[in-house]
Amino acid sequence: MTATSPRSPSLFDRGSWPEARRIGDILRKETIGGILLLAGTVIALIWANSPWAGSYEALREFTVGPASLHLNLSLGTWAADGLLAIFFFVAGLELKREFVAGDLRDPRRAAVPIAAAIGGVLVPAVLYLAINVTADGGAAKGWAIPTATDIAFALAVLAVIGRFLPHAMRTFLLTLAVVDDLLAIAIIAVFYTSDLSVPPLLAALVPLAVFAVLVQRRIRSWWLLLPLAFAAWTLMHASGVHATVAGVLLGFAVPVLRSRKAGGPEAGPGLAEHFEHRFRPISAGVAVPVFAFMSAGVAVGGVDGLASALTDPVAIGIMVGLIVGKPIGITAATWLVTRFTRAKMDTGFAWIDVFGLAVLAGIGFTVSLLIGELAFGIGSDRDDHVKVAVLTGSLGAALLAAVVLRLRNRTYRRIHDVENTDADRDDIPDVYQQPTVPRPENR
Repeated sequence: MTATSPRSPSLFDRGSWPEARRIGDILRKETIGGILLLAGTVIALIWANSPWAGSYEALREFTVGPASLHLNLSLGTWAADGLLAIFFFVAGLELKREFVAGDLRDPRRAAVPIAAAIGGVLVPAVLYLAINVTADGGAAKGWAIPTATDIAFALAVLAVIGRFLPHAMRTFLLTLAVVDDLLAIAIIAVFYTSDLSVPPLLAALVPLAVFAVLVQRRIRSWWLLLPLAFAAWTLMHASGVHATVAGVLLGFAVPVLRSRKAGGPEAGPGLAEHFEHRFRPISAGVAVPVFAFMSAGVAVGGVDGLASALTDPVAIGIMVGLIVGKPIGITAATWLVTRFTRAKMDTGFAWIDVFGLAVLAGIGFTVSLLIGELAFGIGSDRDDHVKVAVLTGSLGAALLAAVVLRLRNRTYRRIHDVENTDADRDDIPDVYQQPTVPRPENR
């Protein structure tokens, strides 16, 4: 393959060293979070299928909170509505940073991951609906379940199978997942809002606006911001819009770049990056693993119960969407962008690399489980089938991705070595200090 023109958008362009270093730090935190997420999931599954399963259900259904504010919620609901608001707050910060100061600010570079994310949402949804359009029990309501990619889960898998995966591929996966999160947020807000109450929704704008004014003035005092964030979350919850949307809106309000008075962008990271450093460990290390623990525990019921769950059209639609729909949607959308624009495959990579990442993006967990609960209700039979299908489909995607990506491990190792060579020992890899450095050719 020929080297890409500097002016042409490129698949798997490694970008600048500061951006690569920042993304590397994010991925390390998310990888640790993914391992904790897996641990929480395994513990929940073992407990829910043990002789002490009743205590797990009692814990999940234990109610706590002020009834006067209509917040006397079960621990399972607190995990889904409360802890995941932290997850979506961090997602909002990352989304805004990507569009303001990251790769997505350049329309040419943003076109490929945005198209890939859209394809990875549309095709699984279409396949799910094709399977469930005539199914009974409102099965079609779960059309969005297989559309989400769980970046923490995917990175935990990469930590095992893809230690030498090039920076550019990891960046592409993260950027795709960021856009995927934005689409998931929009889907939840538009399609899974029931019994909308306008007065509390309008009232939520007041603490949101005050929060926005304070952070735009670079005020970071927790005793001011936290009560406002909680008030916005509470009112959003009361409005019928899923409360996690408040987390996203709060994240969008935080400025990314330093003000001119503070020295401008050259003076260092802005408030969004400061908050991200503070809250990402809480999100990845506490919020998501606890949600997984509270949501993933499903009593399988032995071989017969597993067979019953996996033959439900809902479960079939989810598994087909994750294992088949995601790879087809992402790969096809990426190909279409390269076919009708000037985007080219960067030297050293091939379409099998796109397909491998597309398969890995079929690992859907956190948001998939959340949408399943919103679509069918927590604790319902269909919700249990959703959990079994999401776990099975994600496991299948992980195993298939392991096979595909391992086939290219020798090439990835060569690229990895080039990207990490620092001959002058200035803590900046040499490849980021040269205008154009060809990667190793495909072999």
